[in-house]
Amino acid sequence: MQFRSTKLKSPVVSYREAMFNCLPDDGGLYVPSNTIDFRNFFLLMNEKTSFNELAAAVAPSFIEDCLNPVSASRVVQNAFYFSPELIKLDENFSLLNLYNGPAGTSRDFGIAFMSALLDEFRDDNEKMTIISAVRSDDGLSEARAFAGKKGIRLVLVYPSGRIYGLDQSAFVRNGGNILPVQVNGSFDDCRRLIIETVKDREFSQRYKITSANSINAVRLMPHIFCFLYAFIQIKNSLSGDFIFSVPCGNFSSLVTGLYAWKFGMPVNGFIAAVNSNNSQGEFFQGKSFIPMPHITTNSSALDAGVPLNYERLSSFYEEAPAVMRNIVYPFLADDKLAFETINEVYQKYGIFIDPHAAVAFAAAQKRKGQAHLIVLAAAHPAKSAWIIKEATGETVKIPGSLAAIQERSDPMANIPPQLDVFKNTIENYF
Repeated sequence: MQFRSTKLKSPVVSYREAMFNCLPDDGGLYVPSNTIDFRNFFLLMNEKTSFNELAAAVAPSFIEDCLNPVSASRVVQNAFYFSPELIKLDENFSLLNLYNGPAGTSRDFGIAFMSALLDEFRDDNEKMTIISAVRSDDGLSEARAFAGKKGIRLVLVYPSGRIYGLDQSAFVRNGGNILPVQVNGSFDDCRRLIIETVKDREFSQRYKITSANSINAVRLMPHIFCFLYAFIQIKNSLSGDFIFSVPCGNFSSLVTGLYAWKFGMPVNGFIAAVNSNNSQGEFFQGKSFIPMPHITTNSSALDAGVPLNYERLSSFYEEAPAVMRNIVYPFLADDKLAFETINEVYQKYGIFIDPHAAVAFAAAQKRKGQAHLIVLAAAHPAKSAWIIKEATGETVKIPGSLAAIQERSDPMANIPPQLDVFKNTIENYF
């Protein structure tokens, strides 16, 4: 697979180049420049196929320009000691749990794959700096994937608020490789700093900087495996259409689902489930996208006024606007509806879902009967235990592997949302 810019003004690059230099010079975002046909794989796979088997079969098609099939399979084996889980609830609904990784979030899939790729691509003596905008305990994904790796420096950028889950013994001041930086501003401010830093070519080349956010196409693409896995798990039990209901904030999951469809997965549609931010509301109605300040909700990962993946999503609509209007169905679920849905799902199925999955489940319920609906659950319920307790009256058990999400961490630096200050912080510590 090779990548082109959404603005079509930069040259096509390899998978490796897209990972190390994650933003094209023309200001766009990298997207696949060629279409891969996965349909032959589906003929040979079913519910007995493991996630690792699927990923090992498909991954060589992604990175064939950089790695041979043996090396690509090794990347998969090193990355994925965890798997998605598809739970069929009844004839109408299934739940695709994507939180079985080390940090209890769907981010784990892309981060783990990127970490394993770096091990394959990078010389042991080569130094790199990975920067990532994260919230609350989200930095646990990167910390567990990159902590202690020789030659890797990890900068985690948090907005105002509390930080959880980081092991302070892995901080730079203690001889580790993690630098947590808190920005006196919003999450959008953090993402802006990440993008501006990467775009400063002289600075980013000096410190060999790339990002582990979804602006990096290589971190994004492995999530396609999760959609394909859900399909092969359920395909033999389907009697009609099926649709994914996807919680959307930055639209990374929706974009990867659309690529899975473009590469041959015979899905009948995607529900773009948003919270009150509804950042793409005007766009889905055929109007121009207007950036908005974000609204704070219980489904915080969906709180994006300026979605990172807007240009990638827009590229699908530019290519085939009529098709997209008939395959993507927007739906808004506010905090009240999501809160009620958490309890409804618990009372009916005896399972906990977090507020993000509740946004997607509420949307799916509106299309009940028209197709089998697969709802994405991207975060472990334990990460929203207090909201679930309030909604259901029941206590969510926090697994030992996620005990760190309750432990508060202190940043090593606290800065204003200014690029020069952020770059100075990196320089001072590295």
